[in-house]
Amino acid sequence: MIMFFLVGLLVHVIFFISIFDIYFTSPLVHGMAPQVSPLPPPASRLLLVVADGLRADSLYKPDANGSTRAPYLRSVMEETGSWGVSHTRVPTESRPGHVALIAGFYEDVSAVAKGWKENPVEFDSVFNESRHTWCWGSPDILPMFAKGASGDHVYTYTYPAEREDFASTDASRLDTWVFDEVKSFLQSARENSSLMSSLQKDQNVFFLHLLGIDTNGHAHRPMSQEYLENIRLVDSGVKELVSMVEDIFDNDGRTAYVFTSDHGMTNWGSHGAGHPSETLTPLLVWGAGVHTAQRVTEPQKYSDGYLQDIAPLMSSLIGVPIPLNSVGVLPLQYLNNSDQFKAESMYSNAIQILEQFKVQYNMDNNCVLQSVCLSLRLLTESRQAEFINKARVLIQLEEYEDAISLCRSLMDHALEGLSYYHTYDRFFLGCSVVLGFTGWTSYVVLVILKTHVSGKTLWWIGVGATLLIGMFLIIQRSPVTYYIYCLLPVPVWYSVLKESVSWVLCCLFLATFPMMPVVGREPNIHMMLHVAVCAYVPTSTHSSLQLKQGLPLLNQIISWTTLGSSLFVPLLSSTRLFHRLLSIFLSLTATYLLLSTGSEALFPPVLSWLMFVWINIEQEAMLSQGCQVFFIITAFFGTGNIASINSFDPASVYCFLTVFNPFIMGGLMMWKVIIPFIIVMCTFETIQVSTQLSSRSLWEAVEMSPYSPTHYFYHYLVLLSFSLYPSFLHFLQHFFFLVQDYGSWLDIGTSISHYVIVMSMTIFLMLLSLMTHILTSRRVSLWRTRKMHFP
Repeated sequence: MIMFFLVGLLVHVIFFISIFDIYFTSPLVHGMAPQVSPLPPPASRLLLVVADGLRADSLYKPDANGSTRAPYLRSVMEETGSWGVSHTRVPTESRPGHVALIAGFYEDVSAVAKGWKENPVEFDSVFNESRHTWCWGSPDILPMFAKGASGDHVYTYTYPAEREDFASTDASRLDTWVFDEVKSFLQSARENSSLMSSLQKDQNVFFLHLLGIDTNGHAHRPMSQEYLENIRLVDSGVKELVSMVEDIFDNDGRTAYVFTSDHGMTNWGSHGAGHPSETLTPLLVWGAGVHTAQRVTEPQKYSDGYLQDIAPLMSSLIGVPIPLNSVGVLPLQYLNNSDQFKAESMYSNAIQILEQFKVQYNMDNNCVLQSVCLSLRLLTESRQAEFINKARVLIQLEEYEDAISLCRSLMDHALEGLSYYHTYDRFFLGCSVVLGFTGWTSYVVLVILKTHVSGKTLWWIGVGATLLIGMFLIIQRSPVTYYIYCLLPVPVWYSVLKESVSWVLCCLFLATFPMMPVVGREPNIHMMLHVAVCAYVPTSTHSSLQLKQGLPLLNQIISWTTLGSSLFVPLLSSTRLFHRLLSIFLSLTATYLLLSTGSEALFPPVLSWLMFVWINIEQEAMLSQGCQVFFIITAFFGTGNIASINSFDPASVYCFLTVFNPFIMGGLMMWKVIIPFIIVMCTFETIQVSTQLSSRSLWEAVEMSPYSPTHYFYHYLVLLSFSLYPSFLHFLQHFFFLVQDYGSWLDIGTSISHYVIVMSMTIFLMLLSLMTHILTSRRVSLWRTRKMHFP
């Protein structure tokens, strides 16, 4: 039976990992040749300023007095530059936003394995293609671009991570630090001939990452005075910086400027999803090679291009190759240059994207079915050559508009081909995984009371299926993991077909066996006082943060002490059922209160009250184990689930820490999700303990103790057969095939959580059952005492 359990655990782990191997693989390819326009660029250097978390309306909309918050940038819009509203693609977060701006591609979904903290696959960027790049800003963003750069020409200057504190009295100091450092750098260049020589060269980039607006938005909301005043500070800082840059380069007119944001922010101070307040960001471009503002007397037609990208624009302005992994289209309307320059730039852009398609095509060219299907729909090698030659001829004939149109068409086909290759195996592998999982769960239902039958025919069918699948995978030259996903269903279904299906009704009948508990009643004044203290701490912390006094040390000590002792303190109480349950509920409720920001704090007390009602009802009626399934689902979705961790309000963890740390914050939120589970499972354990006769009757055939590990394993099997088997259709329709590798982190997290619920719920409940058994029946004391369950 232990071997059976280990095999079952292995099957669950394989199927769980499969979604990351099928859905969350990096779309990036390597080995492309860089592409650059043969014509001289209009600018020698580029200054990129990214105001993290700046909404478009916050910059463009006048204040209550009708005056602008950013007078300098407003003058750029009206006189010297081109401007508009840019769109940040979800997930609207800093890392993917900066990657899109500087590298030209959208979220690399394989970053889920890195906790969305960094890109796991190296990528090219405008910084890497530049001659030199100097960066100032956050330690969360800058190292990512220096890490992937070839050579040592990307220089980063960051402040300590501890300064990114949501409880800071003035987060705009982060931006002040950046401006001061850049000014010092430029002033030092006047006295450093080597540095000045490097600055005078072409293809240089200066990057300023300004995090103050985002931090103030999280802490005080985008409509706050702190957020709006930070915009004024950034505007004045940009004005002074531009003046210094023009002065140090003798006003040579060879500097291009780009001002934008990586994402916006909701009215309640969060971002990550696709609300317009999160996706609409300002974009201002001025200087060398950029169209100046043109006043019009009539409304102009507005056209929006979601695939037009800033990375190709910056590359075109300073004459460096477009980043190799970029999938963006050059926005020609910003360029103030000849039609020939625009056509050549678009041609380079098209070839750059086509190069990615060629590499992907050559990587998978041995996959016969992929090549045949693609030849019928997309770019064959002959069609590629036809597009390229025709575009070159049109440029030579000075038919630039037609050449640009043809290049756009070529890019559309190449992007479609990239997507086709990247997702080709999903349906095939998905069917294999679903088939295997369905078979495994069916086998678990039947193996509780299994009957072995001989079946040489089934054995030969299994061998034949294995050979056919193996030959297919060999022809496709598939990775080793594909063999596991596709061959695993064969032995699983072979085992299923050997069983009698008639056992299903028996399993369902056993799942409804009655339980009759006896519960004592004792108060726990000490734990009640603890809960009262924990109810006060969030209020005190909120008041302190509102007054910009930071997180009180005493509150932080109480919070972490409460968290660390939440599972230990109940072990010090009596093992009488009601007393122990009350200790557990109060201890966990105290922790939950510290992680709550609103009415959700009432959820654990109400759930705990419902658990006691359930126990009382069990004394009078026989209920099925479906009650446990219902309460578990309620516990999971009561105030949030795994998906809520991907887009949560940082205020939920302010009692524990205010300095941004995604792993600690995510861990705290995960514990908040688990707390209701523990409450439900402790209640169920109480019922199990108080129904020893039912447990013995249920497993009398195997003659096991109701407290043995085998007891919990069989309980796990019953629960699995009762709760998972009816959900196969839901799994097929909603879980595996609707896992998303695009959209906001909330959307991606929600789709993953649906799959995780099905894949890991039973194993999780089994392990949780063992843990709650210890939590409800063991006692820790400094002196010897007799253990007892009842008074």
